Amino acid sequence: MDDIDKKILALLQKDCTLPATEIASRVGLSATPCWRRIQKLEEEKFIRSRVALLDSVKLNVDVTAFIAVRTNQHNRAWLDKFEKAVSDMDEVVDFFRLSGDIDYLIRVALPNIKAYDAFYKRLIEKVDMSDVNCMFAMETIKSTTELPLHYAETKLR
Repeated sequence: MDDIDKKILALLQKDCTLPATEIASRVGLSATPCWRRIQKLEEEKFIRSRVALLDSVKLNVDVTAFIAVRTNQHNRAWLDKFEKAVSDMDEVVDFFRLSGDIDYLIRVALPNIKAYDAFYKRLIEKVDMSDVNCMFAMETIKSTTELPLHYAETKLR
């Protein structure tokens, strides 16, 4: 990973549809070496996938709920069941295991409170939890898929 790779990744994070020739021009390379770098970044899994970011309002899923879960079940069988149940629910867009007072945090995208209630009922049917607390986002102040690249180690090629 060098500074040119970081520049390539920064451009791709903003718009993964940019042609290699355009990326090459912006980072000061010719097209072929730039394309090779992009392929290597993909092979080495720095680039996990290329996706389209969709508009939640137009798709009627503009209610964001954060669900904090505590459990008294700290065993592999419960964890496997919980991970499968949550991962299989389409509304779930982020799912984290945490340190601290909260064991898990789930972010869901829904059209309304009624849909959250239906989601909640499906979730508690599948898995026992000791405490579930939901918070609804009132406003999105910042949301990005772009990772900070200044922490990536720079090495000579």
